[in-house]
Amino acid sequence: MSPLIVLVGPMGVGKSTVGQLLAERLGTGYRDTDDDIVAAQGRTIAEIFVEEGESAFRAIEKQAVREALEGHDGVLALGGGAILDPDTRALLAGHRVVYLSMDVEEAVKRTGLNTARPLLAINPRKQWRELMEARRHLYEEVATAVVATDGRTPEEVTRAALDALELKEA
Repeated sequence: MSPLIVLVGPMGVGKSTVGQLLAERLGTGYRDTDDDIVAAQGRTIAEIFVEEGESAFRAIEKQAVREALEGHDGVLALGGGAILDPDTRALLAGHRVVYLSMDVEEAVKRTGLNTARPLLAINPRKQWRELMEARRHLYEEVATAVVATDGRTPEEVTRAALDALELKEA
């Protein structure tokens, strides 16, 4: 069993919204590893970051991604930083991975000053640019297809992802 589609990309890009639409269009289930982590840990991702630090969160995330890749056959959305782990990137090989991309202005509009996003708490625009400089090549490395989300509705992004992967709706 393995996912039909795996969505990667930065926080706020719309992985959850597009993932749910893709699952609906393909007649399959939707799963989000961030939701899995919150459910298993009984606390928010921000709380895990504050209480245990990023490295502890990344270890939890790595296991959540492994379990989801092995146990889900629908649409799977990964947290924004999941691709930082080389083992996780290796696990994504052979999967249909869609990298949802957006530029910094779109990111600021979508994420704003949201303190629930621990890595963007101080200066969102600057920090988002730095995160993307560190991550963009990793997203591209694992991607089967890249779909830009700027100026597009979730429905348009969903259609573009299905077209990019040449998948037919259920």
